[in-house]
Amino acid sequence: MSLVWLEDLRLNAELSGPATAPPLVLIHGLGLDHRLWDALLPHLRTRTLRLDLRGHGDSDTPAPPYAMGTLIRDVERLMTHFAFKDAVVLGAGEGGLIAQGLAAKRLDLVRALVLTGSATRFGNPAVWESRLARLRDHGPDLDAECAQLLGPRWQASSALAPTRAMLDLTRPEGCQGYASATATADFFQTTATLKLPTLILAGADDRKTPPDLQRELADLIAGSQFQLLRGGSHLSMLTHPDAFADALLGFLTRIGHF
Repeated sequence: MSLVWLEDLRLNAELSGPATAPPLVLIHGLGLDHRLWDALLPHLRTRTLRLDLRGHGDSDTPAPPYAMGTLIRDVERLMTHFAFKDAVVLGAGEGGLIAQGLAAKRLDLVRALVLTGSATRFGNPAVWESRLARLRDHGPDLDAECAQLLGPRWQASSALAPTRAMLDLTRPEGCQGYASATATADFFQTTATLKLPTLILAGADDRKTPPDLQRELADLIAGSQFQLLRGGSHLSMLTHPDAFADALLGFLTRIGHF
């Protein structure tokens, strides 16, 4: 990983895979970082860009709140920095909002989407205001977060330690900033206009974004594909990396990205 100096902040990013391979961008969700994709990387045959969003991992932490447009712009600037075009963008959880916004804004950069554990919005502003108040006053409840992210068998999951480590590392200001951006984001209308290859990859045991909600997202995007990972969690790339990789690589093959 290395810090990319932009005009207003530094973002931690990593390029891996052959320089001539097709590009793939990985965007993590709230409270997580680039390590979300550690178990997936060995399966990939792509030129892969993964990053820490502002306030997360080793990236800089500006004071909250953040705007969703700013988070989209951060990823856009990183892709431009690394000369990424016609990439497949994979967004997990709240990172799926960034992916959707980026696709609506820059079709020259995004040729296809993969959305996992995502939706066009996450709750309503009132719910988020209560959550933001708890974050400001008490910080995240790590056990509750892990249970939601990893599913009903979270305490025995091999992904518990890395998930807890990511959540524990995320600075409160970064978590508050990303949460505030998510609170008011609603991409229903813009995502409904998208006409690009899209895979909705849902964990069957996703507690945070239930599969039925993700199926509604698939129904919204013309021609999208919906795939359910049996036993998968909100973080299936960590809990079920083999099945997740098979689904991802199958989609990349079907759309001719390889």
